[in-house]
Amino acid sequence: MSQTTMPILSILTYFPLAACFILPFLRNEKSVRVFTLLVGIAEVFLALPLFRFSMTTPDYQFVEKVAWMPQWGLTYYMGMDGISLLMVLLTILFLPLCVLCSWSYISKRVKEFHFCLLLMTSACIGVFLALDLVLFYIFWEAMLVPMFLLIAVWGGPERRYASVKFFLYTLAGSTLLLVAIIALYKAGGTFSIPDLTGQTFPFRFQFWVFLAMALAFAIKVPMFPFHTWLPAAHVEAPTAGSVLLASILLKMGAYGFLRFCLPLTPDASVYFAPMMIAVSVASILYGGCVALGQKDMKKLIAYSSVAHMGFVTLGIFVFTMRGFQGALMVMLNHGITTGALFMLVGAIYERSHSREIANNMGLGKYLPAYMFFFGLFALSSLGFPGTNSFVGELLVLLGVFKANPWVGAAVIPGVMLGAAYMLRLGQKLAWGEPTQAMAWKDLNAREWSYLVPLAILVFYIGLAPGLILRAVDPTLNRGLERFTLRPRPAIVETVALPNTQKGVYAGLFSLSR
Repeated sequence: MSQTTMPILSILTYFPLAACFILPFLRNEKSVRVFTLLVGIAEVFLALPLFRFSMTTPDYQFVEKVAWMPQWGLTYYMGMDGISLLMVLLTILFLPLCVLCSWSYISKRVKEFHFCLLLMTSACIGVFLALDLVLFYIFWEAMLVPMFLLIAVWGGPERRYASVKFFLYTLAGSTLLLVAIIALYKAGGTFSIPDLTGQTFPFRFQFWVFLAMALAFAIKVPMFPFHTWLPAAHVEAPTAGSVLLASILLKMGAYGFLRFCLPLTPDASVYFAPMMIAVSVASILYGGCVALGQKDMKKLIAYSSVAHMGFVTLGIFVFTMRGFQGALMVMLNHGITTGALFMLVGAIYERSHSREIANNMGLGKYLPAYMFFFGLFALSSLGFPGTNSFVGELLVLLGVFKANPWVGAAVIPGVMLGAAYMLRLGQKLAWGEPTQAMAWKDLNAREWSYLVPLAILVFYIGLAPGLILRAVDPTLNRGLERFTLRPRPAIVETVALPNTQKGVYAGLFSLSR
């Protein structure tokens, strides 16, 4: 591992948290917004040392390890590899953008709102950097509180229902995750993730630990049928809340599969791969079908997230290099594209006070700049060649077809559905018949400032993804070796299951491989 004398990871994690304690002393709302924006910009500059990240080693870098509570086996342990590098940079990018897109949208309890944004950023960065299970769980739970408040306090008319549903679903997953963490400590004698990764656990133990962790992460992704909290949370959340949900929080579930399920329970991951593949395909098809019938723009984009995240879990559980690469690229690109789409929905809601498609038609004539960005991110969302999302979906499909062509064929309708619902939405917004006289102004300077950086990333990643792939390839290669160098578990004989269930599992397993 590569250690450093400068605690850059701790600085990135706790700088937004430290800024929270200055907010109460600011006098007016404008100063709160300006201060939080400056904190977000400063966080971007503080991340510049991360560009010293080595792309030739799979080892954790910028490692910080300090004895925390030795008598309990707890260590303050943080580090970064290729996977966490992408997620941390994505989180840091969206802090100033969320401040900008909420500038005029949030008019009540402004200090508390920006406090939640800063606290959320710290918790999310900590999740992606923690290498101690207890430290990870603390950050995981800390993220729950500000997200709940963002929905419950600044959400729409049904915010109480949406916030409680979000809280209960996430809390249920967190409880299962805590059980898995305790079991791993009892079996492995440590909370250190790298140390646990180097151990081999009995298959029966892996079986139950994988189930607990996978359910927690499936809720967070969310995978079908654990997705029902997501549309309500997206619709009721303020714009910044929807952006954080789509761009950062959903990635924590997929990150959990890559960081915990695969390295710590590799045999169980192979055992459950057929089920995970089947649920992923169901998420892709279900999310696409439901999105196609939506009349609310936020609901449409929310259900599209279910479909896109299905590509992520599908790429993970086919256990191919292309699948892993595609899963990470879809995670990154979904955050960029869907975050931008939610910002655009928020921008038009400030003008029309409606998220219904029928109330926002015919914008192409009156808001050409707005429709340019909406068209760009819509094309990116459906995976148009030359945009960022095309790279991720192509890599996932290559990995899936290499593993099993039948599974790949089952996914193709999901790709077509993605094109159908995004083109339908874009066509109605641009050329539909307006239902009211429009005297709205096109994008202002503030809106340009948070859309242009994301548009640049759409083209840069879509046309030159090599740098990102070089950063993650060593980490992914190390992860893949755990599956290519080990024998497959005897899945029918290993676990005591009813004979009919054994037969079904054996058939699904042979089909997926």
